[in-house]
Amino acid sequence: MAATMNTTLPTEGERIAKVIARAGRASRREAERLIEAGRVTVNGQKITRPALNVTAADRIVVDGRPLDAPEPARLWLYHKPKGRVTTSRDEKGRPTIYDDLPEDMPRVMSVGRLDLNSEGLLLLTNDGALKRRLELPSTGWLRRYRVRVNGTPTEATFDPLRRGLTLDGERFQPMLVTLDRQKGANAWATVSIREGKNREIRRAMEAVGLVVNRLIRLSYGPFQLGNLAPGAVEEIRPRVLRDQLGLTAPDAPAPIKPRPKPDRTRRPRP
Repeated sequence: MAATMNTTLPTEGERIAKVIARAGRASRREAERLIEAGRVTVNGQKITRPALNVTAADRIVVDGRPLDAPEPARLWLYHKPKGRVTTSRDEKGRPTIYDDLPEDMPRVMSVGRLDLNSEGLLLLTNDGALKRRLELPSTGWLRRYRVRVNGTPTEATFDPLRRGLTLDGERFQPMLVTLDRQKGANAWATVSIREGKNREIRRAMEAVGLVVNRLIRLSYGPFQLGNLAPGAVEEIRPRVLRDQLGLTAPDAPAPIKPRPKPDRTRRPRP
């Protein structure tokens, strides 16, 4: 049986879960679970607690495979269709966003989520640190949506949303809301938010007596949905990534090939 490594933190290096995530093997949270399950060794010793810093000199093995060098941070635009779950696995067997992705695409994580019945722009990245950075409210990027509601609202209907709401003890920051047009029993509005809390727009609309029956994310900060087809994925060019995020990006990788229709659902590696 492998020895368990002492988890006293050194004064240099990075937390091991972060290093595993940067290498593209798992998300940071998934890496912590792998460690707790005894599936990670450092310099030949099994570790079971993630409170450990490692350096480039340490040899890390996950499930018997040496950890690869960290991959450069990459970012993709994905047009999430309605009816896709934004998780790697679904206990109810529903389709997930990963079912659409090309076979030769690396393991990716979503930046935030869109619920089952929402559609539109979802950012994907291979880098856990970039994911967390883009999700932070302090990033300050607007997320813009086209929202269809059942009802006949006026501009005044949305004033509580513009001022900011508190629902069930949870504070929603002021939203930017524009009433676009009425079409039959439904109205279209454009809504922009900065935080993206769970079902934030749907819950806010319900608070003013409206029911959302379609929600499409059009943009996330500087990144636009544009004409990207439902289910399609497109990588952000390294130069754009560098300019928008201040990252050092490598030369553009080879284009990703379209994915053939699978005979069975593919899940991302654990």
